[in-house]
Formats: sequence, structure tokens, C-alpha cells
Amino acid sequence: MVELLARPAFDGVFAPEIEGCELHVVEHVPLSLIMPFRGKENPLGEVLKKAHAISYPANGRSTAKAGVRCVWFGLDQVMLIGARPDKSLKKYAAVVDQSDSWAVVRLQGVLAKDVLARLTPLDLRSTVFKRGHTARSMLGHMNISITRVGPNNFEIMAFASMAKTLVHELAAAMKSVGVQR
Repeated sequence: MVELLARPAFDGVFAPEIEGCELHVVEHVPLSLIMPFRGKENPLGEVLKKAHAISYPANGRSTAKAGVRCVWFGLDQVMLIGARPDKSLKKYAAVVDQSDSWAVVRLQGVLAKDVLARLTPLDLRSTVFKRGHTARSMLGHMNISITRVGPNNFEIMAFASMAKTLVHELAAAMKSVGVQR
């Protein structure tokens, strides 16, 4: 019989740094996809606020408080990050654990936007893509979710199966930006 071993998505992956930009692997955090039942969006928002002290985000936005974030994740979908979902949410939405399905990195520094400009078609200028803005897009050939979490900080989520490729692509772009400085 074959023995399968579970390994973290970033097992053996090195997160690089260049002057003005750092890439950090975000260790395993709870991730839950929340999809409101038809007509239950408003009560779900109230329960989310009561249970987790954060509001239900508008399309293309995220909300956060005390290490817990709720990120728009597509049509009628949000991702709860950093906390296990309160059981009261299940009355108003389908709640699915996604903790092992996504790999999360944080790209930060004054050159982070320049690094991402080589890989994604999104306009990440701070006047357009402000703190709390989020989008589903492509990074190279990977489907991702990207959220601006600070002035020069981006949180990027890709499928866990693409974790090493995500770091590889970002490292190559970081090297390119670093050489051109």
C-alpha cells in the first residue's frame, strides 16, 4: 500500500528579498469560503459583524479587524481569513474550509508594486488600488487573489498546488527589478 504524506504547500521554498522588497510566506492560517444563501446577504452581514467584528465586504473590497479579514472572492463569495468561522454563519451561508487549498504570501516594500507590474495586468497604483481593495486576476499564468493590506503591502493567494510556482515567479520578477535599480 502507498503511504501518502501531507506536506505544507511551501515545504522547502525559500522566500527571497531584494533591497526595497521582501516576500514572506504566510504560515497556515484558517481560510473559509463563505457563500450566502439567496436573500440572506443582509442577515449574514449582521451575524458576521457580531461574531467576528468585521463587516461583509463590497465587491472588490476587504474588511479587517484584529488579525481577521474578510475578502471579496468572486460573485457572492467572500473568504474569511485568520479565524475559524462562527457556527452561527451556517444558518445564512454555505461555509467551506479552504485552509489546505490556498497558499498565501505577502509581498512588501517600496518596490512591491514594480515587481507585481511585471506579472499581473492589474493597475496597482495606490490612487487606483487602495488599501482594502482586492481582485481576482492572473499572476503570470496562475489564478490569484490579491489584496492591498498596506501602503506597500500586498497579500497574494494562489492554489496550494501552485505555491512553489508562485514564489518562483515572484522571485524572478524581484530579481529583474533589483538588477534594474
